[in-house]
Amino acid sequence: MLTRATVIAWLVLLSAPVLADPPAPRQQELVNLVRQDCGSCHGMTLQGGLGPPLTAAALSGKPAEYLRGVILDGRAGTPMPPWRPFVSESEVRWMVDMLKRGAINDR
Repeated sequence: MLTRATVIAWLVLLSAPVLADPPAPRQQELVNLVRQDCGSCHGMTLQGGLGPPLTAAALSGKPAEYLRGVILDGRAGTPMPPWRPFVSESEVRWMVDMLKRGAINDR
């Protein structure tokens, strides 16, 4: 017989989002988005411009959760727009991981 705690644990697991990487074609779209759309403010090589640099060195001290929030919701009072209408949370998770590893320009 299943205990209440076991049932709750299974429900939590079943409702958790899958954290798989986006499919390869979507990954390329996201790389293009970062290079072109983000690059228009953060510099085409992501070294900085109107916005701060998005290099691995510049992002190394910033928590991934903070970076995901900035991408998804933008920053009030700055030119940084919210990207939530265009990317999913799992896609932003992948983008932040790639940026923090410096892998966006490798693709």
